[in-house]
Amino acid sequence: MKHLPIALIYSRLLIGFGIILLSVFHINHYSILAITLLSIGLLTDIFDGIIARKLNISSEKLRRLDSGIDQVFFISVAVATYIQCPDFFKTNLIKLIVLGAFEASTYVLSYIKFKKEIATHSIGAKIWTLTIFATLIEIMIHCESVMLFEICFWLGLATRIEILAIVITLKKWINDVPSIYHAIKLRQGKEIKRNKLFNG
Repeated sequence: MKHLPIALIYSRLLIGFGIILLSVFHINHYSILAITLLSIGLLTDIFDGIIARKLNISSEKLRRLDSGIDQVFFISVAVATYIQCPDFFKTNLIKLIVLGAFEASTYVLSYIKFKKEIATHSIGAKIWTLTIFATLIEIMIHCESVMLFEICFWLGLATRIEILAIVITLKKWINDVPSIYHAIKLRQGKEIKRNKLFNG
């Protein structure tokens, strides 16, 4: 059982690669298959941390691995979706570049300050992941998304700004920081409460 969380984390690499292959080869019923795999990937992302904490094997290394593979997974899905629906990406290119730049800035700042990538797993970031999931499903089905993408864009900006603030606030690198409020408490040397199921 102790290897299950790691297996779930690495399974997202295979799932992401699988979705790209489905897209490249224009497999029949691509949308249904891709959405199914995307949903399985999201479930592995939810349960890897929950199971690790239940087994008391959650560690800094595991949380960093989880964050890194999450990035690869969603980039893979985005690439597959671009192959299927390039017009959506062309229409929303500026916003996607802005989002990408803010996402990259969180990693750059963390590397500059702590020599490690971010692994805050903040509550806001988890909510944003759900909006990305919903937006990708809409694009996979209709090759467009208006309202959902707007929500995803602005929530993405807000959560990236919060993560930047968390990194700036922390005195030392810490994984699983639920919000800027918790980062301030940590900076003051106070204990913070984390949800055992969802955050450390």
